[in-house]
Amino acid sequence: MDVEGNVSGENCLVPGWNESTSPEEKQGQSYGVSTALAAVLIFTIVVDILGNLLVILSVFRNRKLRNAGNMFVVSLSVADLVVAVYPYPLSLMAIFHDDWILGDLHCQASGFLMGLSVIGSIFNITAIAINRYCYICHSLHYDRLYSHHNTVCYLALTWVLTCLAIVPNFFVGSLQYDPRIYSCTFAQTVSSHYTICVVVIHFLIPLAVVSYCYMRIWVLVIQVKHRVKPEHRTTTVKPSDIKNFLTMFMVFVLFAVCWAPLNLIGLAVAINPVRVAPNIPDWLFVASYFMAYFNSCLNAVIYGLLNQNFRKEYKTILLALCLPRRLLLETSRCGTEAGLRSKQPSKSPAMTNNNQAEINV
Repeated sequence: MDVEGNVSGENCLVPGWNESTSPEEKQGQSYGVSTALAAVLIFTIVVDILGNLLVILSVFRNRKLRNAGNMFVVSLSVADLVVAVYPYPLSLMAIFHDDWILGDLHCQASGFLMGLSVIGSIFNITAIAINRYCYICHSLHYDRLYSHHNTVCYLALTWVLTCLAIVPNFFVGSLQYDPRIYSCTFAQTVSSHYTICVVVIHFLIPLAVVSYCYMRIWVLVIQVKHRVKPEHRTTTVKPSDIKNFLTMFMVFVLFAVCWAPLNLIGLAVAINPVRVAPNIPDWLFVASYFMAYFNSCLNAVIYGLLNQNFRKEYKTILLALCLPRRLLLETSRCGTEAGLRSKQPSKSPAMTNNNQAEINV
């Protein structure tokens, strides 16, 4: 889904560059663009690593967050982390040297991991949407569909499909270095037909699936709220779970907004490369690419802003970095509370089981 290509002249990195521009002006503009791109990339790397590590630690620390749905959230965080620990630092090095100096092996590895992260992200977002759809719209079957064993299988399938989606790039030879974005990534001009397949399969189809799932959830929530159908008169939807749904919906919306420009550019160029490619300025291409890069650090921020459980865990973990003793006391306190709760009489299955007539979203 990383759509890229040599779509315009080598002498036009930013708007306003033309034949009359002096070498000194070109060098100054190039330096300014490189500085801006480096700043964006450094910020993205730091927030990406810190934020997604917080997400992973939060899920493993907090029992409330350890569920089937959040296993896909952790998987999405891993996909976002992949680019921050290898491809992005290599691109940063290329910016500092104004060229790729690490050889073809690192270029191919960087391109592979970049694609793995991007396609892994959209496939995990799709898996999250399907999970939310089953949980809300088919709650009676949710526990059976998303047992621990089944959830692990779904996760494995998600990453197997992701890896299989990357392999054709090696046969097509589409992983190349583009000096405009200082990255080794998917070159759209290698094969127009292959580029169209990549955009459709790796972006448009997952987008359609996610949109369908969330549309069905919205319709059901509205019907429950207004008691449109008789069978919904005894159905309740918990406000806390609506907030969780909105959190994942925002993750999807931001991903679509960040990646749509780049994919649409790639699709347009692939459909008519002769007419479209020369008319796309490099500044637009570069901006759309780094806008897509920036998406990898947003998910963890969204969880912290919209999800109270994640926000509390973020605070606990960050305080523990300054006060390690606090983390030990917090863990001990949580263990004591869990032990006291386990001694209390358990609630009836009708109150604890997700497989009930009520939609406990």
